[in-house]
Amino acid sequence: MKTVFFKNLGLIDFKDAWDIQESILDSIVADKKQKKTTKNYLLFCQHPHVYTLGKSGNKENLLLNKKELGSNDAQFYKINRGGDITYHGPGQLVVYPIFDLDNFFTDIHRYLRYLEDVVIGVLKNYSITGLRLDGSTGVWLKNKNFDFKKICAMGVRASRWVTMHGLAFNVDVNMDYFNNIIPCGIKDRGVTSLSLETEEPVIFSEVEDLFKLYFERVFECTIVNLVE
Repeated sequence: MKTVFFKNLGLIDFKDAWDIQESILDSIVADKKQKKTTKNYLLFCQHPHVYTLGKSGNKENLLLNKKELGSNDAQFYKINRGGDITYHGPGQLVVYPIFDLDNFFTDIHRYLRYLEDVVIGVLKNYSITGLRLDGSTGVWLKNKNFDFKKICAMGVRASRWVTMHGLAFNVDVNMDYFNNIIPCGIKDRGVTSLSLETEEPVIFSEVEDLFKLYFERVFECTIVNLVE
């Protein structure tokens, strides 16, 4: 059983969390170059209001100018993950696995499907059916009118099969901030959150615990707290 070292960073500035990820990735890559045994890490966090744009994304999908970003108390970063634009904010579970996929399987598409499986498993505990859409990474829900809304966005980067970035799972987040972007560059579909779908308060720590449980099952690993 593979070991994954876990740390919950709490509410942390996006750039600070990005720097932490880059530092861990660099250390894993350095160990790989020296043929050393590598470790795998899983970070949880929440971010203050921020919009991030993937390397192939279109900045026109951000509907705010610099002044309007400030008035919304939000930041913007163009970053080195895949995918288009997304929003991060309090009440959203942001998950950053920093894995050496040589310890698991060297297949990015399979890795993304596994991450989706984890979220789909968590949703089942709330009697919600998570779905995949062909050609669109992430987890979606379908309502009675057959409209699709995204509840979890994903975007990753890999260097020498070492991953960073990850997913954003809308738990109990201020959905108004999504009105300032075209989420993931998709104009004809919306976004939703777990609290909206359950129509009742959601315990954030409960979602975190469920996520770790299903993560262990899907990735066939053991999560242990990182001791510094």
